[in-house]
Amino acid sequence: MESQRNVSEFILLGLSHDQNMQIFCFVLFLFCYAALLVGNLLILVSIRCSPLFHQPMYYFLSHLSTLDICYTSSITPKLIADLLVERKAISYGNCMLQVFAMHFFGTIEVLILTVMAFDRYAAICKPLHYLLIMNRTRCNLLVLAAWAGGAVHSFPQFCMVIRLPFCGPNEIDHYFCDIFPLLKVACTDTYITGVLMVANSGMVTLVTFVVLFFSYVIILFTLRNHSAEGRRKALSTCGSHITVIVLFFGPSIFAYLRPPTNFPEDKIFALFYTIIAPMFNPLIYTLRNSEMKNAMRKFWCQT
Repeated sequence: MESQRNVSEFILLGLSHDQNMQIFCFVLFLFCYAALLVGNLLILVSIRCSPLFHQPMYYFLSHLSTLDICYTSSITPKLIADLLVERKAISYGNCMLQVFAMHFFGTIEVLILTVMAFDRYAAICKPLHYLLIMNRTRCNLLVLAAWAGGAVHSFPQFCMVIRLPFCGPNEIDHYFCDIFPLLKVACTDTYITGVLMVANSGMVTLVTFVVLFFSYVIILFTLRNHSAEGRRKALSTCGSHITVIVLFFGPSIFAYLRPPTNFPEDKIFALFYTIIAPMFNPLIYTLRNSEMKNAMRKFWCQT
């Protein structure tokens, strides 16, 4: 543990060394982050102040919006601030905190998306028993299980990373602290740690994606027996969920389900699951959802 103190901070190499590109990225990501905050806060307030909060799907959506804010806020503000400075430094403690927060909130978000898929399965495949299956007590337990799952996933990873000795160099070829870039600068053999990280993050991502994929296949198969109006409404809701899943899981699988090494494309793919997918969540869930749009319209017209 003492050897870790040889490095008190890390230097992030960031997205680009080109000054004009950094200014462009600053404006772009500042807009994206502001849009993410405003959009998710609008969803949160609109759901909490309307009868939709008592419906399981919107109850879970409010939690997803909260997690979008927490997850992205662990990375994006630091990225935006670093685009304005030449030396992009992060202290050892803040780096470890960023690793933990990203994987903790990210895993909870993944599990909430899984819970939302189960909710849609119950609503479409078991409509007569839906209210019994998705009662408020069970919804609370599912959310609690998602938070517990986030802790079970992130604490072992955090313990492995914090035990790594860092004695120089301290340059991380990324715009935030993540596991694989840290393994590269650790001054010890990280092969076993890397395999364990892939088994943890990679398999969690892949298994969750497979479960979600087959859940929606079953849902879409069941829709054949529904009326045209029922199919249209269900497809609109499920289409929103599937879009979010593809945006989030595609780049995540590339990033974590592979040998622990770094590729030039890592930073671009990371932008999708750290900024772009969370930013589009409010648009996807509101523009394709008439109930959500009506709730927002009623609430904000009244105020």
